[in-house]
Amino acid sequence: MSRPLILGITGASGLIYAVRALKYLLQADYEIELVASKAVYMVWQAEQNIRMPSEPVQQESFWRQQAGVETSGKLICHPWSDVGATIASGSYRTLGMLVIPCSMSTVAKLATGLSSDLLERTADVQLKEGRKLVLVPRETPFSLIHLRNLTALAEAGARIVPAIPAWYHNPQTIEDLVDFVVARALDQLDIDCVQFDRWQGH
Repeated sequence: MSRPLILGITGASGLIYAVRALKYLLQADYEIELVASKAVYMVWQAEQNIRMPSEPVQQESFWRQQAGVETSGKLICHPWSDVGATIASGSYRTLGMLVIPCSMSTVAKLATGLSSDLLERTADVQLKEGRKLVLVPRETPFSLIHLRNLTALAEAGARIVPAIPAWYHNPQTIEDLVDFVVARALDQLDIDCVQFDRWQGH
């Protein structure tokens, strides 16, 4: 039986990163357990003037519509407040967790062992179980506090993949820049489902 991958989405700006990651994962037929933080509702409204539904079934349709993938893969959405969900337990086996984009508030809470909602609890579980946790912070500039929190998480085993695109693959669109970051984040989970031109040397 295949294990699911947990996709955490926080209230950092740049929801396109989450949408593109979900698109490629579903197209590659992965099973995704998605949890969006409370702040994501406000970010959708601010960035796209879109209202994200709160009910899990409606959320599944919403995220599939945003990703443009109607049938491939398996998607289960969890309410941010449901700390009793399967993914909140270390006994529930997964491929790991990708938090994209990851806010500095979430980084701070994870670095200090706080878990006030399902997303934070689930990320904490990945660390305590020694599973893969990949964080894609989307903030600039980083303060010293941010850097210390990110360092603490790296020391605890998390992989930090800042949302910093490259240009050696000759990007032509915003999506090309976003996809580079998504691909590098998924590389940390040994998942290769994003088509982009990798560096081949001179």
